Amino acid sequence: MESVKEEISFLLPLIRCIAAQFGDKCEVVLHDLTQGYESTIVAIENGHITGRKVGDCGSNLGLEVLRGTVTDGDRYNYITQTKDGKILRSSSTYIKNGKGETIGALCINFDISDLLVAENTIRSLTMHSLDQEVKEVFVNDVNDLVDYLLQECQKSIGKPVSHMAKEDKIKAVQFLDARGAFLVKKAGDKVCQFLDISKFTLYNYLDEIRVNQERSAAQKFL
Repeated sequence: MESVKEEISFLLPLIRCIAAQFGDKCEVVLHDLTQGYESTIVAIENGHITGRKVGDCGSNLGLEVLRGTVTDGDRYNYITQTKDGKILRSSSTYIKNGKGETIGALCINFDISDLLVAENTIRSLTMHSLDQEVKEVFVNDVNDLVDYLLQECQKSIGKPVSHMAKEDKIKAVQFLDARGAFLVKKAGDKVCQFLDISKFTLYNYLDEIRVNQERSAAQKFL
């Protein structure tokens, strides 16, 4: 395959078939990654899942593939979350031409929000004797781990970044620091982008957090 447009007559029925098989909770997206990232979506079924349409752009994962940060971008059965809170089980596979260059992507996003509600209801009836639940995430790419920590951070703060005051952002940095996020190389860049702050501000927040921690620890011995 040399271009997505060249095979569109095959790919369109394919994405319709997948969407029809799994119903209106399943979004299937076809990206053409050769015409600029501002408008990669050339076909989409059940776009109400993420609120996207033909002509919209791809996600951050596609950017990493195009940038070369990720050489093998194919991912299967990973968990993501939409801006309006839907939990998705997703898979993405990238299309390459004869030269091995990435030219497109086929992505499936299945909304499992209702299933999780049902699962939690069943769990409350069958697992009531379990006193402690430990969240452990197994990933192959450390960037996925940072993305997961950022999602958990936003859940902990309880509001979108656009509504966060300085105190909220300090709490967010403290949450991430306590979980070792800054041990990951270049995690600081992602955190700055996520919280819409500069690196200088991030370092100031970290200094303030650690000074307060040292002060609290010293007071315990007074």
